[in-house]
This record gives sequence, structure tokens and C-alpha cells, in this order.
Amino acid sequence: MKPLHQQIRDDIEQQIRSGALKPGDRIPFEHELMAQYGVSRMTVNKALTPLDEAGLIERRKRAGTFVRLPRLDSTVLDIPDIQHEITARGETYRFELLSYTIHKANSDEERELAGDGGKILVLTGLHFASAKPLAFERRLVNLDAVPEAETIDFTRQSPGHWLLGVVPWTHVENQISAMVAEAQTARHLRIDKGGACLVVDRRTWREKARVTTVKQIFDGSAYRLIARFDHG
Repeated sequence: MKPLHQQIRDDIEQQIRSGALKPGDRIPFEHELMAQYGVSRMTVNKALTPLDEAGLIERRKRAGTFVRLPRLDSTVLDIPDIQHEITARGETYRFELLSYTIHKANSDEERELAGDGGKILVLTGLHFASAKPLAFERRLVNLDAVPEAETIDFTRQSPGHWLLGVVPWTHVENQISAMVAEAQTARHLRIDKGGACLVVDRRTWREKARVTTVKQIFDGSAYRLIARFDHG
């Protein structure tokens, strides 16, 4: 007969692999598993630790244990459509618009995009995968280059998805870096303060006109970028 910790581990793993427990679902709290199986906290921890190490679950301080979201892969050499990547994996995608303002360019970053006094759309929002925040986004759009963006309802679709569909870009510059989550980012992404984040700073052009500047901060445990090169 299997040890109790192995039985608990196998039960949870079977529920995850069968789809009974889906990405983002909460695993019962440790005290609930203790009561359900009649075991000690040490036995429950012994069951959960290998599942965590195998990447099947995610243990969050003060929040509980959840089925881990599949890690999304994206190529560095392109502009990934986050919505398409998430739905292609069979997950539910949602974009939550946090702020929306239009004003004349008045900072160095805005003037670099649209020129002195150019019209700028500034958006912030969250990309969700299976109800879990995947990325925080702050985007500047040059409305002189893309005036139709002012008429779009970005509570219904993400600005990145819309831009990829209607504005053909000719040049892109990606800058990839890492950071630890400060308090506000941690709250947005529902991760621990100091957690690992992947940051993408991107600028795009249509011919000589700058189109958009965007900073995306990803939960580092759920997203990675891959570079592929062909030697001709």
C-alpha cells in the first residue's frame, strides 16, 4: 500500500491531469487536506512539495496553493500577440483596462514618440490567462500616426491585439530585462513582493513614423521569451 503522502500527491496530480482541477484553480488549504485524509501537516507538505517541484502547482504566501498556469513561450524576434498565445493554449483570455488618457506629449518619452506637442494616448491594463494576471502593460500610442485608435473601445480588446490587426509595422525594437516586483506590480500580478518579473520594453515604427511605445511586466514564473536564428 502506498504511503499516505503518495496517495495525496497521486490524487491531486490525477485531478490536474484529467482537467478536474484547471489552471488557476485553488487546491484545498493544508488544513482541509489534513481533515480530508486524516493526516498531519507534515504529511500534506510532503505530498505537495513534489507537485510544486514538478511545476504542477504554485504555493503563494497567505493565498494558498493553486494549479500552475502553463508557461507561455514567445519569440523575441517578433511582436507576440498575447491574446492569441493564451487562447491558442486553450485558456481564457481577458484584458482589463486600468487607465485611459489623451493629452499632448509633455515628457521626454512622449516627445520621442510623437514630437513636441504631439497627441498621445496613454493606456494601462492587465492581461489575464485563466483568471490569473499574466502581465501589466503601460502603452503610449502616437495618435498622429494612428488617429483611429482614439475611437476604439479598449475595454473590449487589448490595444496590442488591435494594433497588430490594423497597423502594419515595419520596424520593431525589443529590450528585455528582469526585475523584482515592487509593491504595486506585485498587487497587479498577484505575486509576492520581490517576486521575479520579466520586462519587455518595445518600440514600433510604420516606415519613419513611430507608432507605439509599450512596457509589459510579466509574472516571471508564467512567461518566457525564446530567440530563434537561422544560419543562411
